[in-house]
Amino acid sequence: MSAFKDIAIAIGRIGLRFIETLVDKQTYEVVKVYDGDSITVLNSNEDKLKIRLAYIDAPEIARTTEQKKSRKHIDKSQFKWGAEAKERLEELIAESDGKVSLTIIGKDRYDRNVCEVRLADGSFVQEVLVKEGLALVYRPYVKDEEVSKILEAAEANAKRYKRGIWKDPKFIPAWEFRSQK
Repeated sequence: MSAFKDIAIAIGRIGLRFIETLVDKQTYEVVKVYDGDSITVLNSNEDKLKIRLAYIDAPEIARTTEQKKSRKHIDKSQFKWGAEAKERLEELIAESDGKVSLTIIGKDRYDRNVCEVRLADGSFVQEVLVKEGLALVYRPYVKDEEVSKILEAAEANAKRYKRGIWKDPKFIPAWEFRSQK
C-alpha cells in the first residue's frame, strides 16, 4: 500500500483517498437515504452509522403534513428539488448495489459522521449531485483545496447548463430556506 500512497501523494489528496478506498476495499451497506445529503450505513460489525455527505447542502424535503400541503412557492420549490435530490441519491446507491465507500472527515453537531462518499465505480457522490444541480457546494465547510476545485467546477457546469435547481428562479439555497423557518 505504501507504493500506492507515494503515487497518490503526487496526484493530490483526492487521489490518495481514492487509492486508499480501492486498496482497503471497505464498503458499507446503505440501509436508508434520509434526503439528498444524509444516509445511514451498516459497518462490518452491523452497527448503524448516520452519515452526512461532506461539503454539500441539498435542498430540504417536506417532512410534516403542513410542509407537504404548503402552497408557498418557496416551499414548493425547495421540497420539489429536495425530493429529486433524495431520489437521485437513492438511484446512485442502487446502481452501486447498495454499497458505498466512505472517507470520514469528522462529526457534525448532530453526531453524524461527515464523509466523502464514493460509489463502487469510484464516483464521488457529492460531485455527481452538484454537477446535476441537485445540491450546492457548502463553501464554509470545504477546507480541502482539491475537493474545492472539483466541486466548484461541478457547480459552475450545472449553473452554465441550467441543470436542476439552476433552472428554477424560485429556488433558494437550503441554508437560506432553513434560516427563514
